Amino acid sequence: MTDMRYLAPSTLDEAVGAFAAAAGAARILAGGTDILVQMRAGMVQPGLIVDIKKIPELTGIEETADGGFVIGAAVSGAVLYEHPRFGEVWPGVLEAINLIGSTQVQGRASAGGNLCNGSPAGDSVPAMIAAGATVTVQGPNGRRQMPVEAVPAGPGRTNLTPGEILVSFTLPPRAKGASDAYLRMIPRTEMDIAVVGCGVNLTLKDGVCTAARVGLGAVAPTVLLVEAAAKALIGSKLDDAAIETAAAACRAACRPIDDKRGTIVYRTKVAGVLLKRTVAIAADRAGRA
Repeated sequence: MTDMRYLAPSTLDEAVGAFAAAAGAARILAGGTDILVQMRAGMVQPGLIVDIKKIPELTGIEETADGGFVIGAAVSGAVLYEHPRFGEVWPGVLEAINLIGSTQVQGRASAGGNLCNGSPAGDSVPAMIAAGATVTVQGPNGRRQMPVEAVPAGPGRTNLTPGEILVSFTLPPRAKGASDAYLRMIPRTEMDIAVVGCGVNLTLKDGVCTAARVGLGAVAPTVLLVEAAAKALIGSKLDDAAIETAAAACRAACRPIDDKRGTIVYRTKVAGVLLKRTVAIAADRAGRA
């Protein structure tokens, strides 16, 4: 086994410099709930571990002047849960992040790690996509922003360039009458990997849906933004016909695999069912927002 080095930088520039200099031999440690398992299983053997938890920008939660939020990539689910305002403004995003593992795992696991792990079944990702969240990344060539849906490239892969580190998520300000929800289907009652995950973000005005976004997970090589489903909801009063059209759009977007958790046929059907249930929860919340 090769020697492995551990670095816990206090600045982002130092972290990016070390990560880039390792030329692909390094891995980022945010919570460690994915990489430590992968290392123990012999799936990865990094030459350098860069621990980002001592960098203030990556561990902070900021509510911006316009009512949006900036969440550091290494903020744990447990810390986000304790924030006095975030769960009120983005309940769907919070419930998705709080489905990542057990209570013990919640103390470590982060939305940043969940996204960069590249799993099509990552729970936080459909909710973040539905929320219209963007990420800030920093690498040797500076900073850039990209929508969350542009980050996954396939199972275990992202579109971050060599040496880039995920810095933070930015969630936009909320309109009046807006809310979101996330549901997943799992074989067991707790601590399992999603067969399908669905995030829905809605804005209602006088009973009419004026804006919508739908994120769908575990049904394709990457988590999907299902624009056709959102289009079916916008302009409607969320009547049965509109919701069925949106559900059909989710089923049509599916490109799943058969595995021990579910067949292609089952995942495709569940995608439509979850869309309907998640819309109902998001609409109820939006009606009270």
